[in-house]
Amino acid sequence: MALLQPATNLDTARRSAHPVRMARMGGPMGSGVVGSSPSGHATRSASTTLVDDGRVGRHVRVPKTAELVAAHLRRQIVRGELVEGDALPPEAVLMEQFGVSRPTLREAFRVLESEALISVRRGAHGGARVHRPDGHVAARYAGLVLEHRRTTVADVQHARASLETPAVRMLAEQPAGPALGRLRAAVAESAAAIEGRGAPSGAAGQDGATPDPGLVLNGFHHLLVELTGNQTLTVIDNMLRHILHTATGHPQDRSELSGPPVGPDSQDTLTEHLNVHQRLVELIEHGDPDAAEALWRRHLAESVPDGSSSAVLDLVGGG
Repeated sequence: MALLQPATNLDTARRSAHPVRMARMGGPMGSGVVGSSPSGHATRSASTTLVDDGRVGRHVRVPKTAELVAAHLRRQIVRGELVEGDALPPEAVLMEQFGVSRPTLREAFRVLESEALISVRRGAHGGARVHRPDGHVAARYAGLVLEHRRTTVADVQHARASLETPAVRMLAEQPAGPALGRLRAAVAESAAAIEGRGAPSGAAGQDGATPDPGLVLNGFHHLLVELTGNQTLTVIDNMLRHILHTATGHPQDRSELSGPPVGPDSQDTLTEHLNVHQRLVELIEHGDPDAAEALWRRHLAESVPDGSSSAVLDLVGGG
């Protein structure tokens, strides 16, 4: 774990943790870019602007000390200097290093706890432990925004599906490599889960339970986005999955298959989905992006459920 930079006094802590940049503004006498005329007199740039009320300056918000401490620790976590599971030094040590009081340090801890970057346990064996950013905090807030906008479950499902079509094209345009091996392994896992569901003695998982083939098939969809290597798409996909999981109560969003996977008709449906997945892997292997994209677009249009998804997101409950 990286050592924390000690601060000898509050001014040093403010400068090192969160420097404040002053922006230049125009005023009654003008500021902005100042040049020189041939006669040697100073001239003002024509782009100089005045503050609305004619004043040169404006109020500058100085961050609270707790915010500076939180920002310092946040940077260390995000940059990997503090990693998952690391224990922060005791409060007394941090108070000395940052030159702050206990209430200020605990306020900084509350800020980081609200961002799920640390968890704090009180007591003799307590303390603060570090957690890596996982996007769930952003997903929860994004879910609240969507619910406030009366967004339906189907809307989120279609948004998530829209990430997969370009992902399929990207994979088919890339040279065959490790991604192809992971896709084949995912198809094989789906086949084993479907076979286990169809046979009374089914193939049990490591915990003795037969894997849910719907969840396994749905994991293939997420894998397509992940294997593109595009971190932004992967984070957004994870956020949408988290929102759907919270809204529907289904782990990992079991949106590809609606209804319980039981009975011969459902077994046929599972097999149909598996066949499409196998065909997609073949097209990616052959480097045919047009055919792969067309196949997957058609598959998604047929797979995303309609009737049961018209409900508005309900993430806060009570309604």
